[in-house]
Amino acid sequence: MTHNSGSGLRCLLIPLGILAAAAGIWLSVSYFNAGAKPTPPVEYMRAGTPLPRPKVLSPFSLTDQDARPFGLEDLKGHWTFVSIGFTSCGHVCPTNMATYRALDREITGPAVDFMFISVDPERDSPERLGRFVRQFNPRFLGATGSHDQLRSLTRELGVMYAGPAEQEVTTNYMVDHSASILLLDPQARLAAVFSWPHDSTAIAADFAILNDYYRAGS
Repeated sequence: MTHNSGSGLRCLLIPLGILAAAAGIWLSVSYFNAGAKPTPPVEYMRAGTPLPRPKVLSPFSLTDQDARPFGLEDLKGHWTFVSIGFTSCGHVCPTNMATYRALDREITGPAVDFMFISVDPERDSPERLGRFVRQFNPRFLGATGSHDQLRSLTRELGVMYAGPAEQEVTTNYMVDHSASILLLDPQARLAAVFSWPHDSTAIAADFAILNDYYRAGS
């Protein structure tokens, strides 16, 4: 399905004020409480916001692009960039996937995975999801699940999405969603958030800082 640029941009501009406010509240309440010392220092980062303390995620269950179970354990042992969206998205999701492709070229050293989580399970079957992620890179990952599974995980990640009301569902509906790219550390903990618009070179530089910090065991 093809959307015009206005529809695609809507995918980005969807309640940005609400998303920004909620993200700010989430970060400030959960992590930047009194006495918390950002580590590594926030001022070192060019594109993203590192969490002073990586956030431990609860176990979850999704289905990957090959129709296999996918859960928290599958994210351990390597860094993972994560974003949410849907395969019919006209602008933001393809742009994020292009950023993934650029990051895959620019990042050297540790193993890094790139995951796209579809929040449109009604249309995004594993087969469709697989075609979408693999057109950017054959090794990119895709996953989706029921809305109960997705909402539980997205709440923990600090991102949001909203589809049409049930009575408004058509084949051409849009799904509003956060445009951020998230970074999980090798323990599958949320380590940093990169807000739109994305600069792959700056994100790669931030990643090098975070990787060095974690490797040093600080």
